[in-house]
Amino acid sequence: MGIFGHHHLDPVTEPIAIFEQFVSTEPQTLILKEKVLSVSGDSFDIKLANGEPLLKVHGAWVSISDRKKIEDAQGKHLFDIVKEHLHLHTTYAIKDPHGKKICEVRSNLKLLGSKATATFTDHNDKAVTFTMKGGWYDHSADIVNDKTGQSVARIDRKLLSGRDLVFGQQTYAVVVAPGVDAALIAALCICFDEKNNEERGD
Repeated sequence: MGIFGHHHLDPVTEPIAIFEQFVSTEPQTLILKEKVLSVSGDSFDIKLANGEPLLKVHGAWVSISDRKKIEDAQGKHLFDIVKEHLHLHTTYAIKDPHGKKICEVRSNLKLLGSKATATFTDHNDKAVTFTMKGGWYDHSADIVNDKTGQSVARIDRKLLSGRDLVFGQQTYAVVVAPGVDAALIAALCICFDEKNNEERGD
């Protein structure tokens, strides 16, 4: 377990996934870099803690379509993340390769930080809502299943002390509970990250 041992998350009772191939029976730790979307036009990998690539992210938010293309490690197109306009609150849509919306991420500004929620229908045709508990720039924040109150992922900025310049920028870790779709969690974190960079004017 190493440095990740004290960040145990209980398995979910039944898998929660859009992309079932990214569900594991063990906790998965993803490594993401800060301000992932400020790199103009560059591609980057989202990796597991052991260095294995999980996802490839292409494109830039400065493009006319505000679109990012996400592929698996073998280059298969999984989904796009698109910023939707004409909403009161900042909203991102996660769309399949055919353009069908499969998840919506909405951020509601509050006086003391921001609250983000993600709504989607999982592979069992069940409606699911995840909410981020805690601020994006806190040392840690949880992504919680609204129906059960269970933490399905934990964003942690302390896990990587001493090696947080892996990408040339500060990095953070996201621990994903067993039974939860790691690709979906990574997509939510990309949306959260972009939203908060926007708020800070980065």
